[in-house]
Amino acid sequence: MNGDDRWPDVLARRLSAGKTALWSVVNAGIGGNQVVGPAEYSPQKPFAGGPSALSRLERDVLTLSGVKAVIWLEGINDFSKNGNAEAEALIAGMREGVARMRAKLPGVKVIGATLTSALGSTIASHGFELQDEKRKKLNDFIRTSGVFDDVADFDRATIDAQTGGIKAEFIPDNTVGGVGDKLHPNRLGYQAMGMAIELAAFGARAK
Repeated sequence: MNGDDRWPDVLARRLSAGKTALWSVVNAGIGGNQVVGPAEYSPQKPFAGGPSALSRLERDVLTLSGVKAVIWLEGINDFSKNGNAEAEALIAGMREGVARMRAKLPGVKVIGATLTSALGSTIASHGFELQDEKRKKLNDFIRTSGVFDDVADFDRATIDAQTGGIKAEFIPDNTVGGVGDKLHPNRLGYQAMGMAIELAAFGARAK
């Protein structure tokens, strides 16, 4: 989702506790990044979220040594007012990205992560109904398309079924003591996300 996510730290601790294999967890997240946007990126045309995931895939994933699994969590910024992408564009982009991973990294496990809710976010470019509709459509694709080897269902781990937003206990910012932005989960939320990943996908026992 973005560079502030801490769920990879939770995953790294769980994999280390398993001790059935040696794993290093690399977090290639960039705050504000998008899957298919921006259309152009250069020193002359910079973008706060960096180049698109598809354009940086070679640099940040495909050329790393020893990559055995990839967890892909991204898309909420594409659906923001800054991105305005359609769900179909992200679905096509993810199909392309997964195909490129499989071609360059034979045997790699590609795990799709569902997007957590931004509904009601206090960040101006997020939190509106249309964004949530697109998010749900992408999540359905991630869960049911068969494109991914496994699914990390972060949405299911954090959603409040009554409000459609993330659970109240995952909202307050327990780092600086603020009320939270209803987009980025707090440390408890990231803990729940990290625990939602099935370690069996890595050949390790649940921890």
